[in-house]
Amino acid sequence: MKTLLTGGTVLTMDPAAGDLARGDVLIEDGVIVEVAERIDAPDAAEVIDATDRIVMPGFVDNHRHTWQTAFRGAGADWTFTEWAVAMHGTVKPHYRPEDVYVGTLLGRLEALHSGVTTMLDWYHVAQTPEHEDAAVAALRDAPGRSIFCLGAGWGTSDPVDAAVRRVRADLPGDGPVTMAWGLRGPEATDMDTVARELELAAELSLRTSLHVDVTGGAVADLREHGLLRDTTTFVHGNGLSDEELQMLADAGSSLSISPDVELKMGFGWPVTGRALAAGLRPTLSVDDVPSVGGDMFSTMRTAFAVQRGLDGGLRSRDLLSFTTIDAAASCGLDTRTGSLAPGKDADIILLRADDITVFPVTDPTATIVSHGHPGLVDTVLVAGRTVKRDGVLVDVDLPALKTRLTASRDRVAAAADVQLDLTWHPQPASK
Repeated sequence: MKTLLTGGTVLTMDPAAGDLARGDVLIEDGVIVEVAERIDAPDAAEVIDATDRIVMPGFVDNHRHTWQTAFRGAGADWTFTEWAVAMHGTVKPHYRPEDVYVGTLLGRLEALHSGVTTMLDWYHVAQTPEHEDAAVAALRDAPGRSIFCLGAGWGTSDPVDAAVRRVRADLPGDGPVTMAWGLRGPEATDMDTVARELELAAELSLRTSLHVDVTGGAVADLREHGLLRDTTTFVHGNGLSDEELQMLADAGSSLSISPDVELKMGFGWPVTGRALAAGLRPTLSVDDVPSVGGDMFSTMRTAFAVQRGLDGGLRSRDLLSFTTIDAAASCGLDTRTGSLAPGKDADIILLRADDITVFPVTDPTATIVSHGHPGLVDTVLVAGRTVKRDGVLVDVDLPALKTRLTASRDRVAAAADVQLDLTWHPQPASK
């Protein structure tokens, strides 16, 4: 199968190829074979007219908790403590496998709808193997590139080797759904356990992801024990010192920043600028939709505005790198996705440049970062397959899924004795 995208403004995110004010992209069997100013359409190729479109790599979100999708917007006013009490302490115990499935599926489809072709689903609704299997099934049923990041034993110090091995056996390869391991880290377990789990991750060829406490210190402790890895992505890191950020850079580790959640929940200033100064290439992620929007446009805009306000150091091009090629590298996928170059999978989005909210487009990069929104996402391809066309997801029965998600939310809320209105402000139990 061959597909030709023709006549668009092409942002390759590949320094060697650069950008094309008017360019074509040729895809064969799901792989990009040529990017040039003009390409003659091969015989029997599907031709997609990209006139008045910005053609770029799909976004990569390397940290999102899709199981919480049913409670979208409920936590807009929550602090981190209130979020933890509500989602983990109040509603999570009442989640059934079906609730995990429909929340994960709608969350992944939302990401695709807004141009996220690759997403790491940070799963920490650990209950039973059936819950884990439901999350994996949902990711398989969504037509995107997904990484199931198993947060086994979240909130406990229980052994989790068996759970990790079981899921790894089900996700052994490099297909559209792969696996990573969401470590609990030294804040939930002891260093000996962290060391053993990193050894198991290496044995199973699993990349790892780890939330870092806002008070800092964890990275220094890990380094002292020789436990920093170039296969680990650290999430948030607001409390990390400049020295700890330098430790991550020296180890080749990655950093995922969720600026909207971090600011709203009181984590502190996002460390975007300090990470760059330490030699890290930061990446951006949504985190959770009870609290913030689920698209990378708003995430980029927040990170950009905040860092420009702090030191004026970022340029709009940086933000596109953070959400494409840099994020792909953090997932170990930069040889397959994150930029438009021959040999890479055709994970591509087409953004409307003629929409009144962005027209006229003077600088495509600045327009995406400063003015972009999900309504611009006209077409989405994953490994050359068109999964969104003319602004509509392909072969998805959204009305039926919406009905299932609403029923899931209402059942869980009733079981948890939660009233879904503005009075829901969870507080931790008094000691």
